[in-house]
Order: sequence, then structure tokens, then C-alpha cells
Amino acid sequence: MSAPKRLDEKIARIRSGAATRRDFIIADAKDADMAFGITAPGPGQCRVDRHREAEACWKSLEDYRQQIRAVIAQDIVDIVLLSASNVEQLAIREKLFSGSPITPAARANDTSDIWVVRGGKYPTLPSRAFRTATIEHMKYGRLQADCTQSHIGADLGLYSITFTNNIDWDFKALEDFTAFRLEAETKRFRYFLEVFNPNVDPGIPAAAVPGFLNDHIVRTLAGVTSAGRPVFLKIPYNGPAPLEELVAYDPNLIVGILGGSSGTTLDAFQLIHDAQKYGARVALFGRKINLSEHPLAFIEFLRRIVDGEVGPVEAVKAYHAVLDKVGVKPHRRLQQDLQLTATATHYRR
Repeated sequence: MSAPKRLDEKIARIRSGAATRRDFIIADAKDADMAFGITAPGPGQCRVDRHREAEACWKSLEDYRQQIRAVIAQDIVDIVLLSASNVEQLAIREKLFSGSPITPAARANDTSDIWVVRGGKYPTLPSRAFRTATIEHMKYGRLQADCTQSHIGADLGLYSITFTNNIDWDFKALEDFTAFRLEAETKRFRYFLEVFNPNVDPGIPAAAVPGFLNDHIVRTLAGVTSAGRPVFLKIPYNGPAPLEELVAYDPNLIVGILGGSSGTTLDAFQLIHDAQKYGARVALFGRKINLSEHPLAFIEFLRRIVDGEVGPVEAVKAYHAVLDKVGVKPHRRLQQDLQLTATATHYRR
């Protein structure tokens, strides 16, 4: 029998009004292979001799899976987000989540703005909807008439939308979202909704983008009844005021923030601290965890920050002390790592 999932317990407490800061939800986004391809696992050591101009070397798929296995064994995060193929391997074949309180989730669609392939220009063009994975494949690893006897892979998926302020692309994106949502409801598949800032110039001032995003979220979900609503949201952190505005509008809408690019360690630690302070209940960090020097220690400090055990600056210092103790060379000297570089963190008040 599958172990009770922390995510479900935390969601229940949040919805009942009984949540504490320890019910903050942390997800490790290990779905980068659906965006970056070979470079997704991060830099690694070259395994073969090169007979051409030197090029960066990357970890392998098995390296990536080993990182995921280690995160599951650590048992701190509440969700691990994976590609459907990695759900099949780790959740269905290896059954790593069966005895774990961690919930596996699958990336349910891969819109063109996350096609970050080397030499590609897709992220600079208006986002177009696309779905590689099917619900059956995310849940069971195969298509079949009777899935009731099969081991469940993931019954939770991430669906992503990027509004561009272009009527044609946004209309199509919403049509595809409606089709997915109705199918998910029929097939008893839960989802959380990722809404990005526009990936192209939306033709409005930058200061208007947070309002544009919030209005689109509320407008999109206003016609969706409880049976088809997302478990929670995943959005960029656009500063305290926009986050507080969205959280205050509908207390039943659980808002989460995404991590974005790697940045300094203080960027990450301050971001999760500020997001929680201004109303977020979830943080989904991908590159910030995966590209850190010591992902497991990094995750531990994310948890300690949201649990109120340590502040962001103190956490950076303690994290560097861990790196020194285990003999891992930091990417930056401590003083450099204590600098804020991410734009959104400058909106703190």
C-alpha cells in the first residue's frame, strides 16, 4: 500500500485554515529534460576524448536519475516533478514513491517557450501550446482499457500556460487548456497550473505585467468549477504587492512561486523567504537546486528557512560551512554568494 502523502495532508490543512508555516510545500522540479534536453542534468566531466573544438560536457540521464533517487531518499521535499519517461522509470518500474510520503508529479505539457535547446530561438517567439505526454502514460506508463489494476505512476501533473497578449496565441492556449482540463477531470487526474509572465513583448509597460498576469489567472479560472480547478498555482514572483493581491483575492486559491534561473545562493534563500512572507504556500525550484554545489544540503536549508529555523543570510553562511566540511568547492566565495542579483528580490519591502 502506498504511504500517505505529505502534499495531501498539507493541502488539507491549508484549505481548512489549520496550516502552520511547516505546511509550506516544497517541490523539486526535475523535469528539465523536457526543456533543455542533454544539458538538463547540469555540467559534468567529459567521458570521451574530443577530436574537435572543446565543448562543455554534461551529466548523463542516469546521473540525473541518481540525483532524483537521492532527493527521494532524503525525504524533505513534498513533490518531485518529472518528465513522463522518468515517472515511468522511477515511479512505475522502480516504485520509489510507493513507500514514500513524497508525491510524484509529471510535466503534462511542454509549450514552445520551454524548448530551450542549444541553437534554438523558440523561447523568443510567442508561446505555442504542445503536449508530448498523455494522461495515461503519466499515470500508468502505457495506454490500456482497464488501468485499475496497474501501479500508479503520477496522478498529478503540471500544466503550463504563457499568455502573450496576442489574441490568436492566447485563444489557442486557452482552447488547449480547456481540452486538457476536461480530459483530466474525466480521467481523475489532478494538476497544478503554471502561468508564466509573457515570454515576448506584450506591448504594455513592464510595471503592468504583474497585473496582466494576475487578471489572466483569475479570469481563466473564474469559469472553472471546483471539480476542474488546479490543486495550486505556480507563478513567477513579481514582488510583494502582486503576490499579496492574488492571495487576498481568493483565499482558496493556493499560490506557489517558481525558482527561475540559478543565481546566487542568497537569491534562492531570500526568494523562498519572501514568497512565504507575502502569502505563497508553495515553492518549486528546479535549476536553483539542480545547479547548486550540494543539492541535498541546499534543500535542507530551504526547508529550515520556511520552517522559521534560520534566516536567508544565516542560511547562506551555514550552507557554505557545510560545503567546507564535506570538501565541496563553492561556485562563489561567501561574500559573493551573499549578494542579491535576482531582479524580483529587489521588490522586497
